[in-house]
Amino acid sequence: MLDQRAGVPRTPGTATRGETVPTVPPASTPDPRAAVDVAALLERGRTLATPVLRAAVDRLAPPMDTVAAYHFGWIDAAGNPADADGGKAVRPALAVLSAEVTGAAPETGVPGAVAVELVHNFSLLHDDLMDGDEQRRHRDTVWKVHGPAQAILVGDALFALANEVLLELGTVAAGRATRRLTSATRALIDGQAQDISYEHRDRVSVEECLEMEGNKTGALLACASSIGAVLGGADDATADALERYGHHLGLSFQAVDDLLGIWGDPEATGKQTWSDLRQRKKSLPVVAALAAGGPASEQLAEILAADAKSSDFENFSEEEFAARAALIDQAGGREWTAEEARRQYTIALQALDAVTMPDRVRDSFTALADFVVVRKR
Repeated sequence: MLDQRAGVPRTPGTATRGETVPTVPPASTPDPRAAVDVAALLERGRTLATPVLRAAVDRLAPPMDTVAAYHFGWIDAAGNPADADGGKAVRPALAVLSAEVTGAAPETGVPGAVAVELVHNFSLLHDDLMDGDEQRRHRDTVWKVHGPAQAILVGDALFALANEVLLELGTVAAGRATRRLTSATRALIDGQAQDISYEHRDRVSVEECLEMEGNKTGALLACASSIGAVLGGADDATADALERYGHHLGLSFQAVDDLLGIWGDPEATGKQTWSDLRQRKKSLPVVAALAAGGPASEQLAEILAADAKSSDFENFSEEEFAARAALIDQAGGREWTAEEARRQYTIALQALDAVTMPDRVRDSFTALADFVVVRKR
């Protein structure tokens, strides 16, 4: 039977399609982080980082500059100015906030915020192509509009730019930050390789899935959570503790993302219904359901094994995918994943205990964690 991780609070109910995933229950007593304006934190990171990000992208040779601008939502497919959804901007917010741990100005973390965003978007460009995703943030993906070659080239260029943005600072702190960024990037690539290989396996263990998601998502959020502090002169112990916060926050984030990948509202997520099931992803709800045992788990295993051999999988109806989602839910995969999101959230906040920082900054880290694990997209 699946280890239900004793000590993790049971989710009081499961969300229907489009509902917020209830992984963090409302506080019963007044909480200072409730006064934190998370929208303002996200907007601050976006506002500080975007001009520097645009300047970096402008360095790219044509047509890569235009393709990258389309990917970031600054222009449409015809090259006209656009104001597309640029994502949640959690990583820039964390990078800018982490600079304040050291007493430095938020602007100190901007090169780190930009570098992390460049690496993140490098991974998105390549992932969309590898996964065959045709939509991101409610628009056609780069490979669909500009072709696979441009998606690969622009992704590579963004990775190179990320290192340039940091190393151009010419400081010892910048060298330390670059080392952490490149280590995180290597882990991210490892995670993507694991993710692809798991799609072709009948079974993946929960431990393997968590390792993959720790690499693919946790590593870059860990870097974002520490890179501003590194640029501000933080010692390795402080940076390591902030990385632990970001790593476990990333695992919580990915657990919620896995729930949304099956049960999320397409209007909110910008992806197809049952998107992860359509791609045969071995995400946490699927892996947990298969490991649970019992009639629903066994029936799910039989169906997924048959799916892997089917030549007509891409033409399955909505009802067929809905039936698979229902079996995952019945086997406990949905509830277990929500509980795992809560557990990783708790570990992330505990990591902050090792860091001395202003209460305002600590409350902001906590509020951002709350935002990450209670969301619709």
